[in-house]
Amino acid sequence: MAIQQWSDEIIMAELPAEPGFSEEVGALLERLEAGPAADVVLNLNEVSNVNSSNISQLLKIRQKQLNDNRRLRLCSVSDNVWGVMMVTGLDKIFSFQPDPMMALASLQVEEGD
Repeated sequence: MAIQQWSDEIIMAELPAEPGFSEEVGALLERLEAGPAADVVLNLNEVSNVNSSNISQLLKIRQKQLNDNRRLRLCSVSDNVWGVMMVTGLDKIFSFQPDPMMALASLQVEEGD
Protein backbone atom coordinates (compact mmCIF):
# COMPACT_ATOMS: atom_id res chain seq x y z
CA MET A 1 0.00 0.00 0.00
CA ALA A 2 1.17 3.45 -0.71
CA ILE A 3 0.44 5.84 2.13
CA GLN A 4 0.99 9.40 1.08
CA GLN A 5 0.91 12.47 3.23
CA TRP A 6 -1.01 14.47 0.64
CA SER A 7 -0.85 17.61 2.77
CA ASP A 8 -0.48 18.52 6.43
CA GLU A 9 -4.15 17.67 6.85
CA ILE A 10 -4.74 14.72 4.45
CA ILE A 11 -3.44 11.15 4.20
CA MET A 12 -4.17 9.16 1.05
CA ALA A 13 -3.83 5.37 1.15
CA GLU A 14 -4.08 2.95 -1.76
CA LEU A 15 -5.29 -0.35 -0.35
CA PRO A 16 -4.31 -3.67 -1.96
CA ALA A 17 -6.51 -6.71 -2.42
CA GLU A 18 -6.32 -9.47 0.17
CA PRO A 19 -4.22 -10.89 1.63
CA GLY A 20 -2.50 -7.53 2.08
CA PHE A 21 -5.64 -5.51 2.83
CA SER A 22 -5.86 -6.44 6.52
CA GLU A 23 -2.17 -5.92 7.13
CA GLU A 24 -2.07 -2.56 5.40
CA VAL A 25 -5.18 -1.21 7.10
CA GLY A 26 -3.60 -2.21 10.40
CA ALA A 27 -0.51 -0.19 9.50
CA LEU A 28 -2.68 2.78 8.59
CA LEU A 29 -4.52 2.56 11.92
CA GLU A 30 -1.18 2.54 13.75
CA ARG A 31 -0.11 5.63 11.83
CA LEU A 32 -3.36 7.40 12.65
CA GLU A 33 -2.97 6.53 16.33
CA ALA A 34 0.65 7.72 16.44
CA GLY A 35 0.51 10.87 14.35
CA PRO A 36 -1.42 14.08 14.36
CA ALA A 37 -5.05 13.78 13.29
CA ALA A 38 -5.63 14.01 9.55
CA ASP A 39 -8.41 13.47 7.05
CA VAL A 40 -8.10 10.15 5.18
CA VAL A 41 -8.81 9.12 1.60
CA LEU A 42 -8.88 5.34 1.02
CA ASN A 43 -8.42 4.36 -2.61
CA LEU A 44 -10.03 0.91 -3.09
CA ASN A 45 -9.15 0.63 -6.79
CA GLU A 46 -7.27 -2.68 -6.28
CA VAL A 47 -9.87 -4.19 -3.94
CA SER A 48 -12.36 -6.44 -5.72
CA ASN A 49 -13.94 -8.08 -2.64
CA VAL A 50 -14.24 -7.36 1.07
CA ASN A 51 -14.91 -9.71 3.95
CA SER A 52 -16.24 -9.14 7.45
CA SER A 53 -12.74 -8.54 8.81
CA ASN A 54 -12.11 -5.86 6.16
CA ILE A 55 -15.40 -4.18 6.99
CA SER A 56 -14.55 -4.25 10.68
CA GLN A 57 -11.23 -2.54 9.96
CA LEU A 58 -12.89 0.12 7.82
CA LEU A 59 -15.34 0.78 10.65
CA LYS A 60 -12.42 1.15 13.09
CA ILE A 61 -10.85 3.76 10.84
CA ARG A 62 -14.22 5.52 10.59
CA GLN A 63 -14.60 5.53 14.38
CA LYS A 64 -11.06 6.86 14.83
CA GLN A 65 -11.80 9.66 12.38
CA LEU A 66 -15.06 10.52 14.13
CA ASN A 67 -13.33 10.54 17.52
CA ASP A 68 -10.66 12.90 16.14
CA ASN A 69 -13.27 15.08 14.41
CA ARG A 70 -11.67 14.24 11.05
CA ARG A 71 -13.13 13.04 7.75
CA LEU A 72 -12.86 9.79 5.78
CA ARG A 73 -13.52 9.25 2.07
CA LEU A 74 -13.60 5.93 0.22
CA CYS A 75 -13.03 6.11 -3.52
CA SER A 76 -12.67 3.97 -6.64
CA VAL A 77 -14.96 1.31 -5.19
CA SER A 78 -15.56 -1.71 -7.45
CA ASP A 79 -19.06 -2.96 -8.23
CA ASN A 80 -18.55 -6.02 -5.99
CA VAL A 81 -17.46 -3.91 -3.02
CA TRP A 82 -20.24 -1.40 -3.67
CA GLY A 83 -22.75 -4.28 -3.63
CA VAL A 84 -21.51 -5.37 -0.20
CA MET A 85 -21.72 -1.80 1.07
CA MET A 86 -25.31 -1.47 -0.14
CA VAL A 87 -26.46 -4.84 1.24
CA THR A 88 -24.96 -4.10 4.65
CA GLY A 89 -26.20 -0.50 4.76
CA LEU A 90 -22.64 0.83 4.88
CA ASP A 91 -23.34 2.95 1.82
CA LYS A 92 -25.13 5.25 4.26
CA ILE A 93 -22.31 5.18 6.84
CA PHE A 94 -19.27 5.91 4.67
CA SER A 95 -18.72 8.81 2.30
CA PHE A 96 -17.84 7.70 -1.25
CA GLN A 97 -16.29 9.48 -4.20
CA PRO A 98 -15.68 8.12 -7.71
CA ASP A 99 -11.89 8.66 -7.71
CA PRO A 100 -9.04 10.03 -5.58
CA MET A 101 -9.11 13.52 -7.11
CA MET A 102 -12.83 13.90 -6.42
CA ALA A 103 -12.28 12.64 -2.87
CA LEU A 104 -9.56 15.24 -2.30
CA ALA A 105 -11.73 17.94 -3.86
CA SER A 106 -14.65 17.00 -1.60
CA LEU A 107 -12.44 17.49 1.46
CA GLN A 108 -11.25 20.87 0.23
CA VAL A 109 -14.77 22.04 -0.64
CA GLU A 110 -16.00 21.12 2.85
CA GLU A 111 -13.16 23.14 4.38
CA GLY A 112 -14.43 26.21 2.57
CA ASP A 113 -17.95 25.86 3.99
